[in-house]
Amino acid sequence: MINTRPIFSYSVNNFHQTEPIKNCLFGSRGIRLMLIAFVLFLCTPTNTFAAKVDTLSIQSPSMGKAIKTVVILPQNYSNKISYPVLYLLHGYSGNYSNWVKNSSVSALADQYGYMVVCPDGGFGSWYWDVANDKNYQYETFVSKELIDYMDQHYSTIKDRSGRAITGLSMGGHGALSLAIKHQDSYGAAGSTAGGVDFRPFPLNWEIKDRIGNYADVPQEWDNRVVINMVPKLVNNKLRLIIDCGKEDFFYTVNVALHDKLMYHNINHTFVTSEGGHNWEYWSRSIVYQMAFFKGYFDQAKKSEKKNR
Repeated sequence: MINTRPIFSYSVNNFHQTEPIKNCLFGSRGIRLMLIAFVLFLCTPTNTFAAKVDTLSIQSPSMGKAIKTVVILPQNYSNKISYPVLYLLHGYSGNYSNWVKNSSVSALADQYGYMVVCPDGGFGSWYWDVANDKNYQYETFVSKELIDYMDQHYSTIKDRSGRAITGLSMGGHGALSLAIKHQDSYGAAGSTAGGVDFRPFPLNWEIKDRIGNYADVPQEWDNRVVINMVPKLVNNKLRLIIDCGKEDFFYTVNVALHDKLMYHNINHTFVTSEGGHNWEYWSRSIVYQMAFFKGYFDQAKKSEKKNR
């Protein structure tokens, strides 16, 4: 078993890199770069960023309705360049505009030079396709229809090396579950304060309205929780970052996911920090999450050039 001791501590943050330093994608140098990016961002005046933020209505054939989606383009976006895309999901009771309104995601997209796409996932869809309910086909929308739309209408990198997905709470569950199910579509995935195992909360967040009562259909619940999808992962195929505040009600299940990933020898980055289930925490976490994905996109680009 690989040692789970944190390899770096900085102020309130503990970074647990779950692979040997000499073999990991980022290593200690990468962790320092993530922290440097965090500090530099905090010290940079926000009015120097000029990312373009558009709100679109994208038709979903599977649901027969238009889905509001925020698209953030970095400054100097050009059709002559192919850009990586981060798909960023909101939480339960939220909507497509949450990340733009409550965090620095627009400035970060500009700073790191990749696109960010924030689709509406409904009030409580959990980003599932629900059988016999045309209003809830959000897995198909996010992982097929939305990707197709972005690749057709924008200058994107049109393969998994240029796509990542993450989100908060319900969106953290959605991001990891969609990435694991669609490893041909995404090369990296994350979660902040994700509901990665919602079985301890059988009456919450409309889950029973989507898939039935836990007492009646436990197998349906078991099949849908992220923690039970770990055996579907192949080490290093999907780059992963998971974080959660220590005062968050999802903290225990996130630690359990970290432990299970360790047990199955799946390399990942696990981050803990003081904080609860709120925007104060999420707006902090998106800074190092987006730094992580910048590192992934850059590494993928270098690997592509090397293999040419």
